[in-house]
Amino acid sequence: MTRKPAEALSRFWATDRGLSILLGFLVIAVFLLPLLRDIGPLRRVVRDVIISLLLISGAGAVYERRPTFLVISVAATAALLVRWVSWLAPSEVLEQWRAVSLLASLGLLSLVVLAQVFRKGPVTLHRILGAIAVYLLLGLTWGFAYELVALRQPGAFAGPGVEAAASETWQYYSFVTLTTVGYGDVTPIHAVARSLAMLEALTGQLYPAILLARLVSQEVESRKQG
Repeated sequence: MTRKPAEALSRFWATDRGLSILLGFLVIAVFLLPLLRDIGPLRRVVRDVIISLLLISGAGAVYERRPTFLVISVAATAALLVRWVSWLAPSEVLEQWRAVSLLASLGLLSLVVLAQVFRKGPVTLHRILGAIAVYLLLGLTWGFAYELVALRQPGAFAGPGVEAAASETWQYYSFVTLTTVGYGDVTPIHAVARSLAMLEALTGQLYPAILLARLVSQEVESRKQG
């Protein structure tokens, strides 16, 4: 990432509107792309472009914090390289590394966006939308964690079609677990899969409660200072 684009991204993220645009990208990736089954390989291209933009914007968000920027940039670069190289030479090993790199990158991006939401200042609509974006990022992150477990441990999940499940299936299972809906069509069997599912379900319960308390206290503090 060259200096001028990085500085432009940093200035963009210095305002809260970046959080709303990030949520827009996530809504497309999570809810709309799975509907585009008829466009075939083009759907994966669109999905990879959106995820690439998410990772690049995450690096731009912490451009002024050089150590954090370095970590995010390395993780994002690795994820982008593995993701796009897998187009040229698809293999099971690359699929596993793709899941690992995206798991790390999206996890770091979640922390970056959460820091943007909780930084000093009044609680705006953009920050509330940013908090929703973090919730969606958590679902995506766990989805890639489930995909990695399924690739590394065949039979870790039971259910119709899980042996050849695509990324969308694991994203669906992740959000069903995060919201504790639990339809029961996919069931964790392996110990690692069960631990991940329990941790995600607990996060899905605690995150809204902690988030609401933090935003209320932040707004009260902002009004006192204002």
